Amino acid sequence: MASAIWRNLKRNKTFRYGVPMMLLIVGGSFGLREFAQIRYDAQKHKRRIDPTLEKIINKNPVSLESEYEKIKETKFEDWKNIRGPRPWEDSKSFQDQQRETELSKNA
Repeated sequence: MASAIWRNLKRNKTFRYGVPMMLLIVGGSFGLREFAQIRYDAQKHKRRIDPTLEKIINKNPVSLESEYEKIKETKFEDWKNIRGPRPWEDSKSFQDQQRETELSKNA
């Protein structure tokens, strides 16, 4: 009786190919989780900061509001958008050309 069931299961394609595939997928996800956890634990130990450096960093907190106040005071009316050289252009000659046109406009 048991041998007949086993023989039928061996012939069944789902049992023969599907079950090992599902075991590989499920087992692989658990294995991958363990290896990834080792990686993140190692990174956590590497990122420890020197206590004196940490005090300096925490001493000067930078907030979004303080940076906004600094930028709000600047004047952007004099700002010009100047494109950089294209890959096929010579950057030195292009920069010289940009400087010349800028000087001629200001003069």
